[in-house]
Amino acid sequence: MNDLPKQPAVPDPANEFASDNSPIDPRDFRNALGTYATGVTIITAAAPDGKPYGLTCNSFASVSLNPPLVLWSLVVYSSSLTVFQNASHFTVNVLGASQQALANKFAKSSDDKFSGVDWTPGLGNAPVLAESVANFQCRSVNRYYGGDHVIFLGAVEAYTYSAKEPLLFARGTFGRFLTDDEGKKSP
Repeated sequence: MNDLPKQPAVPDPANEFASDNSPIDPRDFRNALGTYATGVTIITAAAPDGKPYGLTCNSFASVSLNPPLVLWSLVVYSSSLTVFQNASHFTVNVLGASQQALANKFAKSSDDKFSGVDWTPGLGNAPVLAESVANFQCRSVNRYYGGDHVIFLGAVEAYTYSAKEPLLFARGTFGRFLTDDEGKKSP
């Protein structure tokens, strides 16, 4: 008798990352990932003709402090993938709790995402959005393909930040961070 937990068969390395070969249900997996609260960012870059591009993203993470590196990922069928792949720089604009409408605006396909948005050109002309909690101006260092996404690695060349409250995202909805004092109920 063996009390060890049963292990699934070792996957065939040639097909391990092929779509439709996973026993994991994608919708349920997305629900599980949604339990991990993230910040909300708008990633921006400029096309060769100078036109600004941007999209809402919560797949942003730090990679290294020395050298300062960050990453984010974009689905391979995004209409702006080519712009980000060819841009010398991108900016990660971390949104504040009051910028939910801006997050929604940049989450939708539109040719006029920057209409009415206060921004300035940053390094490589990548837009730096006004009123963001923080921004990280990055030189594109590398790209890696992972499943249905492209992972962008950036070297941070400039950044700013403030004490404003960040916008959070979990379980498919926006939220905010409560400090210990705010989360306590009065007797």
